[in-house]
Amino acid sequence: MGDSVEVDGSLITTATTQKKKEKLVYIAFNKPVGITVTTEEKIAGNIISYIKYPKRIFPIGRLDKDSEGLIFLTNDGDIVNKILRAGNNHPKEYIVKVNKPVDAYFTDRMAAGVRIKDGMTKPCIVKKISTHTFRIILTQGLNRQIRRMCEHFDYKVMSLQRTRIMNVKLDGLALGKWRYLSEVEVKTIMEMISDSSKTG
Repeated sequence: MGDSVEVDGSLITTATTQKKKEKLVYIAFNKPVGITVTTEEKIAGNIISYIKYPKRIFPIGRLDKDSEGLIFLTNDGDIVNKILRAGNNHPKEYIVKVNKPVDAYFTDRMAAGVRIKDGMTKPCIVKKISTHTFRIILTQGLNRQIRRMCEHFDYKVMSLQRTRIMNVKLDGLALGKWRYLSEVEVKTIMEMISDSSKTG
């Protein structure tokens, strides 16, 4: 057996050393409609080919092809696992435009939870912005969740934009552009997920 090396009581392995060598990257991207959130580069319009980042990165979570807005990309597998666990209750905020006027009955019922194929959605925050537009803050990430919730009440989503993930807002980031998360943003995210388990 080879010698083991400890630093501050932690065993240093080859994998640990390799991870320390690789600079961790955290990106916020304002995804346009039509871009598919997948690492499969053979799929036309995939997010990886669109961004053309020089190192291997992957998206955290998903955002429908026909939706736009904020999505994170990174090369840090640990943060991906922690953020994705639905039980961690990390908020995501959306602006949604629908085909019919939004009323109190609709917003109240949406906020209380909606029975869809996957079961009952978690209670969430829903606020009317204008006649056909509302803001919704979810702590779940079911597939096409907002669209399916709206369909339950016979509403059709005309446009959907994610404007915030946890502490990071879309503010000032042009459509189709990306930026690095600031040190403060990353530090805050790490604090928010510090109690999250890496496994389900």
